[in-house]
Amino acid sequence: MNDLESIARKITAILFAQQSLASAGFIAAATLNSIVGKELSQNSSWAGVPTAVYLLAGAFSAFMWGYVYDAIGRRNGLTAGLSTGVIGSGVTFYAIAIHSFALFLGGMVLMGIANSAVTLGRFAAAEVNKPENRGRAISNVVIGGTVGSVIGPFVTGPAGSLVGSWGIDELAGAYLVAAVLFAIGAVVVFAGLRPDPREIGAQVAEQFPETLIRHKHVRSVFEIFRQPAALVALSSMVLGQMVMVLVMVITSLHMRGHNHELTDISAVIASHTFGMYAFSILSGRLADKWGRGVVILIGSATLVVACIAATISPDVLPLGVALFLLGLGWNFCFVGGSALLADQLSPAERARTQGLNDLMVGLASAFGSLESGFIFTSLGYNMMAYVSAAVALVPLAVVVVWMSKKPASLKPA
Repeated sequence: MNDLESIARKITAILFAQQSLASAGFIAAATLNSIVGKELSQNSSWAGVPTAVYLLAGAFSAFMWGYVYDAIGRRNGLTAGLSTGVIGSGVTFYAIAIHSFALFLGGMVLMGIANSAVTLGRFAAAEVNKPENRGRAISNVVIGGTVGSVIGPFVTGPAGSLVGSWGIDELAGAYLVAAVLFAIGAVVVFAGLRPDPREIGAQVAEQFPETLIRHKHVRSVFEIFRQPAALVALSSMVLGQMVMVLVMVITSLHMRGHNHELTDISAVIASHTFGMYAFSILSGRLADKWGRGVVILIGSATLVVACIAATISPDVLPLGVALFLLGLGWNFCFVGGSALLADQLSPAERARTQGLNDLMVGLASAFGSLESGFIFTSLGYNMMAYVSAAVALVPLAVVVVWMSKKPASLKPA
């Protein structure tokens, strides 16, 4: 078992590295997506469309990646996903250079497909670690986003200046940086993710057969999600993601409308992404120690507070604090929900069920992104934040009901 633990640590470290590189690329692009959408479409109502397209592409490809991961392994699947990101970033860069909104959306499709593959990587960390360490294993990968939260937004300005010196719109710089980071990530995964996590996961399952939920057959994904615990996990991730996206996507445009500089906008987004990832170690360990339900409950409550706080002032500091809390609440819902779902699955059920889960998360994200632009244009930023707070109350209520009916859920699963 010591050999398996050593391999698990190595695999988790590689997954952390690729998450750091990929998230930096995705966050650099996400900082500007709504602004690019408005500039290329010449319509502020369409500001959320690029991110919606990106999220929809990720959602609909998530289920596919689940089967791909089963067919060719986690290593080859992640490498293919990151390579798709390189191509997508190149397309978006060129689209901004020639001012083509349609081509930009095409690049967003490819980047969304890539993000879906990368996001599923967190479950690879869960399957190679012992059951009692799953929460922290997932969090150790998700925390790679902390690196992205620092690098991504702050390379936007310098990268913009660089491409501006080439006579290209400065908004294209972030997408060039993304392409480079995805390429490095693909090399890291292809060279370092050995042996494949799928193989190690099967060995871990053999070592801990008593922890597996036993069934006479491999359940369908719909049968799995009819179980209360799996449904709680799904709702916490889906609705937590929707709330986060509703507020985050349009905040850049909201700040632009109040004449904030690009550096100020980047600082607020960096605060948000720092909240999303920096406390992953804490949320993962709390999920293992206090139980998945408690962590999800804390996350949902934090999302409600964050949405209300976002309406206080359009100044940099208040928005920075609110967006930080928004990211923190999302993290607790995401890590707690991911660990709870991983607890419910046998090895044969993992990849496709996790793929369907991420499909639903992506659809909710896309809906939130698409609606954010229309709500913002018709009702304003504050009303959008209040709507988001109301949505955040749903997973809070669901987990309270589940915990009250199943006291054992308060203990680590």
